[in-house]
Amino acid sequence: MYQQVKLCSPVHSLRSQWACRLQTPPNSRRFFTTCQSLLGSYADTLPALRINSNTRVIFQGFTGKQATANAKDSLAWGTKIVGGVTPGRTAEHLGLPVLPSVRQAMEQLKPDATAIYVAAHQAPGAIQEAIEAEVPLIVAVAEHIPVHDMLRIHSMLKTQSKSRLVGPNSPGIISAIGKCRIGFQPLPCFSPGRVGIIAKSGTLSYETVASTTRAGLGQSLCIGVGGDMAPGTDMVEALSVLEQDPDTEAIALIGEIGGMGELEAAAWIKEYNARNESPKPIVGLIAGVNEAPGRIMGHSGAFTFLGEPDAKAKITALEEAGVTLVNHPAKIGDIMKTKLRGTAESGMTNGFNPFVSGTQRRQLHSMRGPGRRPLVAGSFVHNTHQHQQRQSIYLDANQCFDELRARGGINCGPYSGHGTRRLLAVGIDRSARSPAILVGPSVEDWIEEAQRTTAPVKSFPFDYRRGPDDLSIERIASHIQLSNKGDSAVASLRRLIKTLTNLFYEKEGLLLTTHIVERLGEIKVVHARFAFDQATFRNGTPPDKIKAMQVRATAEPAEIEAEKSGIVYVKLAGDDATIGTLVNGAGLAMNTVDALADAGGKATNFLDTGGKATSETVKESFRIILQDPRVKVVFVNIFGGLTLGDMIARGIIMAFRELSLTVPVVVRIRGTNEKEGQKLIADSQLPLYAFDDFEEAAAKAIELSRK
Repeated sequence: MYQQVKLCSPVHSLRSQWACRLQTPPNSRRFFTTCQSLLGSYADTLPALRINSNTRVIFQGFTGKQATANAKDSLAWGTKIVGGVTPGRTAEHLGLPVLPSVRQAMEQLKPDATAIYVAAHQAPGAIQEAIEAEVPLIVAVAEHIPVHDMLRIHSMLKTQSKSRLVGPNSPGIISAIGKCRIGFQPLPCFSPGRVGIIAKSGTLSYETVASTTRAGLGQSLCIGVGGDMAPGTDMVEALSVLEQDPDTEAIALIGEIGGMGELEAAAWIKEYNARNESPKPIVGLIAGVNEAPGRIMGHSGAFTFLGEPDAKAKITALEEAGVTLVNHPAKIGDIMKTKLRGTAESGMTNGFNPFVSGTQRRQLHSMRGPGRRPLVAGSFVHNTHQHQQRQSIYLDANQCFDELRARGGINCGPYSGHGTRRLLAVGIDRSARSPAILVGPSVEDWIEEAQRTTAPVKSFPFDYRRGPDDLSIERIASHIQLSNKGDSAVASLRRLIKTLTNLFYEKEGLLLTTHIVERLGEIKVVHARFAFDQATFRNGTPPDKIKAMQVRATAEPAEIEAEKSGIVYVKLAGDDATIGTLVNGAGLAMNTVDALADAGGKATNFLDTGGKATSETVKESFRIILQDPRVKVVFVNIFGGLTLGDMIARGIIMAFRELSLTVPVVVRIRGTNEKEGQKLIADSQLPLYAFDDFEEAAAKAIELSRK
């Protein structure tokens, strides 16, 4: 819990011109300080992303194991680390000063950036401390920070113009030219060069880096926007920085399911291309075409939320904006080289095989759908078990009704068949990085086939600290087209919104969905389904967060079993699915499923071993995959960052020997310690098929799956 903290800095600071006050969200048990800036805005902090050889870096959590190892590698590479912070300590570490607070580090060490290496439940406090100290660039790499903590952080960021955040759930930011690494990127892949990279996924960005290095292009600035629901820096902001970067001659854009960022990037790129005679070429990739509907695919933000486009819509929008799309990051280097030489690809068709060797144009991912899909209601609207977002915590309809009646005296009951059902939900607007009321005039089309609806959803974002105001509620009433414009209908709508937002704050909601009808001049709730952020509970939030609520997790047994080992496992549908996949990194895991599908194969599962996979984790992954009787071959696709290639190889060998594997295994290892891993596989004398090329490995896995 944060107590009130004075944010005003000394006289010479811009913050001395601010009026500071404490304001908390309704019923919130956490106190959060906010200031309203009189000058500047968060957009003014974008130049902080232009890191270089002179960037002075500190570490928060400096003396911890991860920070120490990372700092040693970064120092050896050339990063100008000037010290760090460990609360309550004044000492020396790695020959550099350790100070007890970020404010003291800011005063004495004059850093330009801070890298936050603390656990997820400590990260919000560390970010807040860095904002208060006015560190220009804050890089947070932690995964599973509760969404509401990030919404609070954004409510701070929007009121200031001194600090820029990258992350969380991000590998960080790195300048290959300036030898400045603020994150945990695998350094052997990088080489100084010409390509700027923007990526949601760490492993896909590493693959892109390796591809551009092999192509002799190298990298300029790589910005890991991360896979969080509310990232500190989004794709459009990163694009605007690379546009102005003189070292960047071409851009790789790596996206995935979740959010509107890719559509916003497409709109920006279309405008950018129109106003430039010689725009920088942009090559892109979108992971998650074959997502499991309504499921989190590894990253905390990797799922299609209410009102958001799917991967195909993102691909279509980017193609229409002039971006060249590929289906695997290993292809980006050669395509980028061709574009920088001025050779345009031609002859694109819908029926190409991206795995057939030959000209580069045959390897492009040209997935053209029926056109850009309007913003639609995603699988959260559908109330079937198979479509539930299974890595959150839920209340069913009856439990939701009980909460609404008890908290706000809301009229709830089953739908009688009379009246137009409308959508009203409290959730998160990822673009606004704030909570929002989500509404739709009708849900009639959503009830039967939620995945095929074209019904629009409108977002009404509101300030996290203040909640929705009366004017917003009047606009919502107008948008949902209440036939009864009387005071009683609007008053009951206002009472329902207040009840939902209070519950959203108090229990740290993710998406609280209701279907409403007009009944006797008032609003009646005829269906409800509430989802809460599981990260809040994972990170040790006190049990009273869910007091008086009978929450239930809806994960299948294999998924619960996997999670205990730090593995994200999602079983994919299809009796014809035959290829078990074992991958490190959520983005790469999604892309592996997609690329296999493009080549004619079908994966039985999505499996992300996690960024810190061990040999035991790999063995456990095999055990979980092989519980599925459909699996005829296991395809291991590893690109080493934090995960080491030799460690993965040892896990594969261990699995073979201890689990008595009877299905063939195809292994592709690239990245950190790739040669050591490949050698271990080659020397094992086990029936393994080892490759370093993805296309060859995928082709072999598909061949074996058909026997």
